[in-house]
Amino acid sequence: MAALTPRAVFVTRETDYELLIARHATRGQARFFLESRGQGLAAIEARHERFHAVLAQARAAVPGEWRQTLVRRADLDRFLFGQDDVVVAVGQDGLIANVAKYLGAQPVIGVNPAPDLYDGVLARNPVERLPRLLPASAAGAAAIEQRTMVEAVIDGTERLFALNEIFVGHRSHQSARYRIEMPAPASPRTQGEAIEAEEHSSSGLIVASGTGASGWARSIAEATGLSFRLAPDERAVGYWVREPFPSVATATRLRAGKLTDAPLLVTSRMNEGGVVFADGIEQDFLGFGWGRRVRIAPADRTLHLVTG
Repeated sequence: MAALTPRAVFVTRETDYELLIARHATRGQARFFLESRGQGLAAIEARHERFHAVLAQARAAVPGEWRQTLVRRADLDRFLFGQDDVVVAVGQDGLIANVAKYLGAQPVIGVNPAPDLYDGVLARNPVERLPRLLPASAAGAAAIEQRTMVEAVIDGTERLFALNEIFVGHRSHQSARYRIEMPAPASPRTQGEAIEAEEHSSSGLIVASGTGASGWARSIAEATGLSFRLAPDERAVGYWVREPFPSVATATRLRAGKLTDAPLLVTSRMNEGGVVFADGIEQDFLGFGWGRRVRIAPADRTLHLVTG
């Protein structure tokens, strides 16, 4: 049987204009809504047209013998990626984090459709590079960064992967209550017992990769002065506790740290409302009720980000 030709999978999200039309049904009603609030539709519509022009240019760069398809961010959890796919994320950096958790070793090319609007830390390629990057990525000849991901496993069964960070806490603004532990690496001497452990009441905690350390984790680190170096390709993750509260039953000593050989273990003390979610996608959460235990550590899989 002949081998299948490579497939380019384009990943996008809705533009602001498309979201407005979905909400207000027609262009006229969307324009009326904005103008009644002293705003205009023209700039939003221009960004929409610019994005689709870049997307059309990107799709035209696919070699003629290849297959190609388009998947929206909202459909990623129902899309089946193939081992030979080359993934092209056209949009903001967050789009690459959204798709990374569904991939294995497929190369990911991030295309920045608006360098004047988006930083392009991950989506760093202009669309003009695609005619060279697509065949090079399929042939394994493109330069790749293998970026560490984070894995959360609840009670040994349910799993979540994140490129940026895993959040553990309460789904509302209530305090999250839990027990935090950092066990020793397995050995005959330690038998897996905890090096340190304490009960917490806080706004939750995050465990971030080196990629995520430049985002949410960075804001927490700068606000608390608890920072350390964490490279994107380093097999390590960092944890930061948000606003820990000291009381007769809770402590604040374990507020941040770097994890390499041992995972972070968190046991829920919340009867309801406890959640674990990845990369800011709150609706895609795992329940974290009383007694459930989550193990968080660097994942075995990595993001294969094409750099050039």
